[in-house]
Amino acid sequence: MNVIGDVPALRTLARAARGRGDTIGFVPTMGALHEGHLSLVRRARQDCGFVVVSIFVNPLQFAPGEDFSRYPRQPEEDEKALAATGADLLYRPDEKSFYPPDFSTAVEVGGVSEGGEGAVRPGHFRGVATVVTKLFLEVAPDAAYFGRKDLQQVAVVGRLIQDLDFPIRLVVCDTIRDPDGLALSSRNAYLSAFERKLAVSLPRALFGARARAAGGERDPATLERQTRIELERAGLAVDYVEVVDCESMRRPQRIGPGVALAAAIRLGKTRLIDNVLLLDE
Repeated sequence: MNVIGDVPALRTLARAARGRGDTIGFVPTMGALHEGHLSLVRRARQDCGFVVVSIFVNPLQFAPGEDFSRYPRQPEEDEKALAATGADLLYRPDEKSFYPPDFSTAVEVGGVSEGGEGAVRPGHFRGVATVVTKLFLEVAPDAAYFGRKDLQQVAVVGRLIQDLDFPIRLVVCDTIRDPDGLALSSRNAYLSAFERKLAVSLPRALFGARARAAGGERDPATLERQTRIELERAGLAVDYVEVVDCESMRRPQRIGPGVALAAAIRLGKTRLIDNVLLLDE
């Protein structure tokens, strides 16, 4: 596996891959890799002849006072995991070269970015859209792989690809969970043992809502209210609980295929997000 940090070398290797007739699969990450990330790499390996993974903790998507400085970083472990999983190229730019002092461009995606995480974390999706656009232009992949856990991010990237005519196929892969149901996240490392036990109340409440939808409940407000009550009774601080259409991120009038329940909670200094599709598609 090649490990590089500059754009010219990245493009040289990508051109060589295309010259061999390979398609390029791309998995953008912020590192601190876990099985969720590695499942995306394996899917890209299955689909494509050349797999690029980026590791870059993007400062633009962190607001002042958020966890940018303490976000987990484990470069040596990440490199070993990617090599073992079958990545061909690890692109690991440094912040000063990626965002030079005179960097002054931002990409903003409207509509899908406005509720949920966008409402709670102003500017977050502007940072996401900017870094993803820059990475797409540098890597020029045929397919990009994202996890469904970050539901609104997926919607933002999908709209970005569509609106800016990127010739990229967006591949959305299922959320990977621990045996007790908690979605894998790099931020799970922040949780104390006690908080980790409480955290499982988040997927439990979401899957409880899914069971009620399967049993015939079709009113978004009812499911939101019931889920919030469950989360608060479990001792979790709730940022939001929202029933949304997965593409538009708007609340539907009734629950149907392509509709998810998304939630964000806080445990101490740790913030976790998760979602479930309410009906099978």
